[in-house]
Amino acid sequence: MQDTEPHIATAASGARPPDRAALIADWLRLEQADGVGCRSAHLLLSVFGSPGAVLRAGQAALAAHVSSSQAQALCAPPTPAFHVLVQTTLDWLARPGHHLITFHDPDYPAALAEIPDPPLLLYISGRRELLARPLVAVVGSRNASVQGKLDAESFSAALSAAGLCVVSGLALGIDTAAHEGALRGAGSTIAVVGTGLDRVYPARNRALAHRIAAHGCLVSEYALGTPPLAANFPRRNRVISGLAAGVLVVEAAAQSGSLITAQMAAEQGREVFALPGSIHSALAKGCHRLIRDGAQLVETVEEVLEAMQVSPLAAPVAARAGDAGADAGDEDALLLALGVEPVALDDLLARLGGDAGDLGGRLLGLELAGLVAQLPGGRVQRIWR
Repeated sequence: MQDTEPHIATAASGARPPDRAALIADWLRLEQADGVGCRSAHLLLSVFGSPGAVLRAGQAALAAHVSSSQAQALCAPPTPAFHVLVQTTLDWLARPGHHLITFHDPDYPAALAEIPDPPLLLYISGRRELLARPLVAVVGSRNASVQGKLDAESFSAALSAAGLCVVSGLALGIDTAAHEGALRGAGSTIAVVGTGLDRVYPARNRALAHRIAAHGCLVSEYALGTPPLAANFPRRNRVISGLAAGVLVVEAAAQSGSLITAQMAAEQGREVFALPGSIHSALAKGCHRLIRDGAQLVETVEEVLEAMQVSPLAAPVAARAGDAGADAGDEDALLLALGVEPVALDDLLARLGGDAGDLGGRLLGLELAGLVAQLPGGRVQRIWR
């Protein structure tokens, strides 16, 4: 039988219960114990009921369920550094908009609780109520193409306008575009990060992280002060997929970390969607592999909304991968000559004939209109909106 525990209050909920600091310390000791991962911690919680009961059980009782080294770590006295962590956490929680949800809290996300190793703690900065909304993840390559970022932004804006909250990982590339698009709609966005919430990684997304904290929600399972360790990001991905009912992969190379998120989503019973791309594009190979393995090929946001059983009526403009904007002018010979793949300027000039200076001026006009992107190596690519 589980011990009854008070809900961990936040700064907005008024006075702290007298034992709040002790309760937080118990959860942190369980979460921080050397060698005790999520699965072992959940096993002990299922046996003893609460972190406090686990910590009071004694080494012999604990060793009946976990290894002797894990039992010893749980019975070790707290270090001075741990006491600092507890106080740091309490100070952080005292600030507006900061929250800590434990696995036993009633508003712990139900979908996330169903995965095999849900986090014991969720640190939250921003609108915690977004965790209770219908969620869809949008992920993809960090080294995304211009077209991929536009697709991620437009799909996310339409999904958010339809009332879905878009989850992503705050990485550069597709994640950034997904957050930017989702912030434009009523559904907003959740960024799941691989550091403590007192840090922003990558640093280039600092301004975006502040906007998400103000209008959306930042989430981490990692204690304050946790740096951007490489091992944390694949584990972060299981939280992205665990929160969401579906995962849309916009661009992914053959070895992309986004494929890890998609695989976890499939194992967790979530819908997996993938945007197709050119057979010549390295950034499409991961999506094509997902489609071969059973992911749903999608070309329009309506297809995602239908699978998610969400009405598209709230979306003012439906995103469509590969559709030209109304002002693109398919009759324009230059846009037609550009095709869909990046092309070298010399090759484009050979297709069209004419003067190189005239071609440069026409390309500049299309670039200013957002219809053409200049790429490294003297190449250009048409942008489909």
